[in-house]
Amino acid sequence: MNPPALLLVGHGTRDEAGADAFRAFVETLRAADPDLPVGGGFIELSPPPLSDAVAGMVADGVRRFAAVPLVLVSAGHAKGDIPAALAREELRHPGASFAYGRPLGPHPHLLTILERRVDEALAGSPSTGRADTTVLLVGRGSTDPDANAEVFKVARLLWEGRGYAGVETAFVSLAEPSVAAGLERCRRLAAGDDGTGGRVVVLPYFLFPGVLPDRVRDQARDWAAGHPGTDVRYADVLGGEPELAALVMERYRETLTGDLRMNCDSCVYRVKLPGFEDRVGRPQQPHHHPDDPAHAHHGEPGHDGPDHGPDHHGHGHPHAHSH
Repeated sequence: MNPPALLLVGHGTRDEAGADAFRAFVETLRAADPDLPVGGGFIELSPPPLSDAVAGMVADGVRRFAAVPLVLVSAGHAKGDIPAALAREELRHPGASFAYGRPLGPHPHLLTILERRVDEALAGSPSTGRADTTVLLVGRGSTDPDANAEVFKVARLLWEGRGYAGVETAFVSLAEPSVAAGLERCRRLAAGDDGTGGRVVVLPYFLFPGVLPDRVRDQARDWAAGHPGTDVRYADVLGGEPELAALVMERYRETLTGDLRMNCDSCVYRVKLPGFEDRVGRPQQPHHHPDDPAHAHHGEPGHDGPDHGPDHHGHGHPHAHSH
C-alpha cells in the first residue's frame, strides 16, 4: 500500500516570487522521495488552489492525505481556515481521508536558518562580531495573542547561546510593537557613549518572499533614513532550505503517528486571557476564500492575506485541535 500523500497547504500571496518559491519547494520535496506522493496548494490568492491540487492527486489514485500547514505560527489560518478547507475537500471526494498536522514553528531547524540569515546580513561588515549586533525579529502579527507569543519565544530561543547583543521582536501588522517601535528600542538599547545607535539586523520571520516581507524592509528603510547613526542591515526570509524540508517531513511523520503535541495552554478559545475572555468556546467561523468556487472573500487591501478581526478564528472543526 502506498504511503499517505504529503499535502502542503499554503495561505497564498499576491507576490509572484513568493508563490513561485512555494511551488519550487513542493517540487523539491517531490523529487526527494519519488515513492511519496507530494502535492501542494493555496487557500487563496495564488495558483494552484488547494481544491485543484487535491483533485489532481485523487485522480492519480490518492485516497489518504497527511496535510502539513506551511505556516510558522498557530494563528487563524492554521486553527480555522485550513481545517475548514480540508473539510470541504473531504465532502468533495468521498472515500478520501485527511489527517492534519501542526504548524512549523518554533523549531531548532528554523532557528538554524534564522542564524544563517543574520550571518549573511553581517557578511562584509568591517566588524561582524555578534556581540555588537542586535537582531530585530519581525513577524506578521495576529489578533491571536498566543500566535504573537510564539514569535517572542522564537526571538528568545534565537538569543540563547548565539552571542548577540540582544534579540527584540516586532510585527508588521495587527500587533505591537511595530517595526519602527522595535527599531527604536534596539537603537536605545545599543546606544554607545558617542550617541551612535549601534548595529541592527532586521530579520523577517517569513517563509518566502511576499508583500509583507517587502513591507518590513520598506518600513525599516524609512526608519533608518531618519536615524543615520544606526547601522541597519536587512536579512532575507527563511526560504526553502534543507532544514525546512527536514522539518516538513518531521511534521508529516507526526501527522501519521498522531503525535502532534499541540500546545493549548494559552489558547484564547480555551483559556480566559485578559481582554479576550469573549473568545472562550466561540463557535468556529472559518474564513471563506475566493479560490474555492463555493465561497466569497472579503479581505482587507494591502496584505498578503486578510487582516482578520477577533471574530474570525476558532477550533471547532475536528481537523483542528478541539477543546
